[in-house]
Amino acid sequence: MTGNAVKGPVGHVPSIEKKYGRPIAEWKGLIRSSPLTEHRVLVGRLKSEHGLGHGHPNALVAHTLAEDSAK
Repeated sequence: MTGNAVKGPVGHVPSIEKKYGRPIAEWKGLIRSSPLTEHRVLVGRLKSEHGLGHGHPNALVAHTLAEDSAK
């Protein structure tokens, strides 16, 4: 692993897009349009409704909520 490797939730982006065939913007839109706001509940929704594992939705939700709270 090099010092330039992307770490954290953003590091999952290429594999999420490849595995599930949807751009990250679409996943973020689903998260942001949900009436749900709790991290754990949003992860559960992505898992149950869209068939994602655990790590990918966890990364998507963490990244999206962090972006939103930084605004």
